Amino acid sequence: MKIIVLMKQVANKDAVLRVSGDEKWIDESNISQQTNESDGYALEEALRMKEAKGEGEVVVCTLGAQTAKTVIKDALARGADRAIHIIADEVNKLSPYQIANAIADAIREENADLVFTGLQSDDASYGQTGVILAELLNIPHATIVIEVNRESLTDSSLKVKRELESGWHQWFKYNLPALLTIQSGISQIRYASLKGIMAAKKKEIRDVTPSIEAFAGAQKIERVYLPLKLKQTQMLGNGDAKAGAAELVEKLKTEVRVI
Repeated sequence: MKIIVLMKQVANKDAVLRVSGDEKWIDESNISQQTNESDGYALEEALRMKEAKGEGEVVVCTLGAQTAKTVIKDALARGADRAIHIIADEVNKLSPYQIANAIADAIREENADLVFTGLQSDDASYGQTGVILAELLNIPHATIVIEVNRESLTDSSLKVKRELESGWHQWFKYNLPALLTIQSGISQIRYASLKGIMAAKKKEIRDVTPSIEAFAGAQKIERVYLPLKLKQTQMLGNGDAKAGAAELVEKLKTEVRVI
């Protein structure tokens, strides 16, 4: 049983964010970084699955600059067996497709039984990378997973509980290999022990340099800015509900153009 866990480095939740001078992203020069929250839960679920089965390998995969090694080393200290680091600067300029494409190239030959990702990243919050990756790997995927039935795991299938709309959920059975995007709070995340930190120093970290073709199909961020607080209240109908409704419809037609 081989499980690959995707993990991303993001800005600390408590950091004070400021827009960079070029207005293309936030200024990260003096911001502490941390592991993306839902990715931490994905790692925990992978480690528990390995422990329940009594065998297997958990491989962490991170795409990012050299500073992302911090995320990798923390994951190895928590119990992951080895890691793959896809070296890429200015990750914020990459689309979910570009990221998924580079990851697919790096992990395809691993022939993993399961790929775990967090539901979404805490910075861009696209929630698309895992789904696109599953398509590129040609494997089934489950999103917003809130429980994994480890007892149901066989060499060919696994049952998981997915969160649906309006508080509903449903159990699904997936054929392996498969990809799961894990919701935060699915379990209690473990801390790295001193023994784990020492053992992590001897574990393999394979660096991968993606090809130029892997980053084809770019999307571009035009501008990052703080929301503008402008109050533009208009009173319609002068107290007459019918007249106000008629004016509203007219504005939606001629000004907003949504009807």
